[in-house]
Formats: sequence, structure tokens, C-alpha cells
Amino acid sequence: MKRKLLLGAGMVMVIIAITGTGLRAQEAQQQNANEKPGIYWLYDNIYRTATKYSDYQAATNALYSLIAIEPQNDSLRFNLAYLYFDGQKYPQAVLAARDVLQLNPNHAGALEISAYAYETLGIPDQALSHFEKLYMITDNVETLYKMAFIQYDLKRYAESNTNVDILLDKPEIDNVKMTFNVSQDETKEYSLRVAVLNLKGLVLQEMGDTAGAKKAYNDALALAPDFVFAKENLAKLN
Repeated sequence: MKRKLLLGAGMVMVIIAITGTGLRAQEAQQQNANEKPGIYWLYDNIYRTATKYSDYQAATNALYSLIAIEPQNDSLRFNLAYLYFDGQKYPQAVLAARDVLQLNPNHAGALEISAYAYETLGIPDQALSHFEKLYMITDNVETLYKMAFIQYDLKRYAESNTNVDILLDKPEIDNVKMTFNVSQDETKEYSLRVAVLNLKGLVLQEMGDTAGAKKAYNDALALAPDFVFAKENLAKLN
């Protein structure tokens, strides 16, 4: 899920303490106003330099400082969520993404991070919920495939089968490629249609439709004769 991240460059918010006369407060306010661009630039520069050199701890610390300056900036919080996700710190990624979603419930990037982080943490119900919300926003076929697969894992076979059929009616799945680990040392790309047909076979097999499952596996193999997963699934039925 690599992507280019851009920091927001809005106004810096600074809280000042009013002490003594109004004149002193006015002077302090003016001084802080003059310092705002420099403060933001400093942490922004630290963040960008740290990410350039893959120093994720320094980048994280810089983001925390930027968030303290601009607590309502969902872009900063999303960058923090992404840093945690990229560093495989999935609980922290979930928490940071949750803060983004509180500010912007339709933030596609935060929904995606949450969905994959929850899936990695072994919390499929939450992963599915976030994939569903993401699909409502993006209408993305890969997201719908993830939904269908998690529904299969959760034994929600009827729902999974419905989404599989929706996918099979979408011509764009022929142009979307997915990478599979075909062995311990080898990966290979196949069209999403092949993966969806294999999933349909799995779902129909669990629903007791052996003939339908065999057809789905054979349809997958007709498109990709070397697709090892469909081969193995079909062999188990014969």
C-alpha cells in the first residue's frame, strides 16, 4: 500500500498564556504570530528529512510536534497512521487512523489502513467493517474482493457468494493483477478474475454445491492453467 504522502501546510495554532497587562499579552501574541511559520517549518523539515533517510522514529516525533501545533489537521494524523502501518506497528496504526476518522469519517486512506491493520491483527469483523465503508466510497474491485474473502473466512457464505457474483459481472477485474506466493521463493501475477473464480469455488464448496465448485475451479484454470490454488482445490474434490 505504498503511496506518496503530503503534509498539510495550514496555519499554526499556538495557545499563549495572558499574564499581566493587556499590552504584554498583545506583545506575546504578536511574537508567537511571528514565530508560527518558523515553528511549523522546523518540524516539517525534520519530518521530511527523517523520512528521506528512513529514520521513522525521528519522523514520528516530528509528526507528534506538528499534530500538537495543528490538532485538527487530519493529513498529519494520517501520515502518522501510515508511518506506524509501514513500520508494522499495527495497533498504533489503528489508533492513529481512528483519530483521522473521527475528524473525517470518509477518509479513504485511513479506512484502508484500518482495514488492513485489523486484518493483520486477526480482527476480521473490524477489518470487514472498514473494507465495507471503504468500498462505499471508492467502488474499488480489489476492496470488494477483500470483503468477499473475509466474509468467506467468517463463514458468511451467502454474503461472500453475492459479492463474488457482483465481481464476476465487472469487466475491469480482467485488467486488475494480483500477486500470489506460488511457492516459498516465487511470486506470480494473475488477473483478479482468476482469484475471484477460485474464491467462488471455495464458497460453493462450503455451501455444498460440489458441481458448482468444480466448475468455478475449472473456469479459473481455463484462464490460468498454472494457478496452483485452483489445482489443489479441484484435486480435493475429485
